[in-house]
Amino acid sequence: MESWRLPLSANPAALPPPYLRTPEAARFVGLSIRTLEKHRIYGTGPRYSKLGGRVVYRLEDLQTWVASGAKASTSDPGTGTVLPAKRQTSSIPVHAGRERR
Repeated sequence: MESWRLPLSANPAALPPPYLRTPEAARFVGLSIRTLEKHRIYGTGPRYSKLGGRVVYRLEDLQTWVASGAKASTSDPGTGTVLPAKRQTSSIPVHAGRERR
């Protein structure tokens, strides 16, 4: 059985974007592996995919996530915020949806 091979004339720019595993993705954005894992757990991190049991990140998603926290100065509110890697408190009161007696 012949294995699939990329033709020599193939344009590398036409290939699909590379996917990074957690260690490479963490290094790419300048975070520790554990911090990136916490972002994934709390839903505050970049988009990711699961291939079988493996977590992978697209370069484009990592760049978009980092760019969402871009600021021009310390007084610039920016257009978005990259939240810390911790459980985020809900703005919905605990009793919301329950009838008070």
